[in-house]
Amino acid sequence: MFDTAIESAADVLRQGGIVAYPTEAVWGLGCDPRNEAALARLLELKGRPAHKGLILVAATFEQLRPYLQPLPPEREAAVLATWPGPVTWVWPAAGEVSPLLCGGHDTLAVRVSDHPLVVALCEAFGGPVVSTSANRAGMPPARSEAQLRERFGKGVDFILPGETGGRDRPSEIRDAPSGRVLRKG
Repeated sequence: MFDTAIESAADVLRQGGIVAYPTEAVWGLGCDPRNEAALARLLELKGRPAHKGLILVAATFEQLRPYLQPLPPEREAAVLATWPGPVTWVWPAAGEVSPLLCGGHDTLAVRVSDHPLVVALCEAFGGPVVSTSANRAGMPPARSEAQLRERFGKGVDFILPGETGGRDRPSEIRDAPSGRVLRKG
């Protein structure tokens, strides 16, 4: 069942769909970060302004590397020391990254997850997945599958069953070039 659900979710992503899945603290909504139509649909579903940008989650740093500019080795090592885990880093984006991902900024928020379902989804998909909390703009995020279904109904194309990682708060957000904390976790 587990492997079938993961493969089904990855197939939906490949076809340009939106997948809901549990993350470390809340339910997330995701899509293929290379699919502009999927990105636009996800932002519309949430009512999220495009200028805010989105987060990419991955199973490994190597999955994120094509989306990022290099950092000095000591800064990259400091970032990698926090992964996998609940720290999101705002990193200078590669030039070809969609403005819908970056929100019009020259940076991209990225995280290597330690949640087993997120890791399995990214591995099955073969790359990073957009991760934004499952909520409409300004509302609290879904913390259970029941809340997710109530808030989004048929707005998502696939729900990956599972449980969140039990964290009380979303991931900490830091600036990769400086290490400065932007949001406490």
